[in-house]
Amino acid sequence: MVMVLLPFWTSLLVRTTSWIVLLQRNGVINDLMVWVGIINEDGRIQMIYNQMGTLIAMTQILLPFMILPLYSVMKTISPTYMQAARSLGATPATAFIRVYMPQTGPGIGAGCLLVFILSIGYYITPALVGGQSGTMISNFIAYHMKSSLNWSLAAALGTILLAVVLMLYWLYNKIVGIDNMKLG
Repeated sequence: MVMVLLPFWTSLLVRTTSWIVLLQRNGVINDLMVWVGIINEDGRIQMIYNQMGTLIAMTQILLPFMILPLYSVMKTISPTYMQAARSLGATPATAFIRVYMPQTGPGIGAGCLLVFILSIGYYITPALVGGQSGTMISNFIAYHMKSSLNWSLAAALGTILLAVVLMLYWLYNKIVGIDNMKLG
């Protein structure tokens, strides 16, 4: 649990800046891959200012928001269910898939909903790590509001985003049910 909460002890801007240092062409990850021999000096990978860098950084930043609801639901599942499945002849994998995993559905749903809501409005990380090709819709809306002053396009993008979010919320409510969501 400490490892999950550890990233919250530093600010979002510091974590994003550290991803810039790690992912750049002469960064720590490329240097490590050259040193190990996975790639050669000329084959360094461009992992920043593109969609891949944005996804790597956002995954690390948003991962605790998925793990915490999952952990709170998994903590409440009694281990006797797995023991009962094992005593009835189920293999550990079958017991996990058919007994344990269905009970984590509300936690998976809550985590997905929480991560989705946070990632929709993400602005700083895609702007710093993603560059021009790794931007998200929030960056486009901000650009048209501040720089190009095309407020009608920004309003249209915002309306489309709202419609997509409402459709996905409706779909989530049909599949999981908002009443079944558990955050603790």
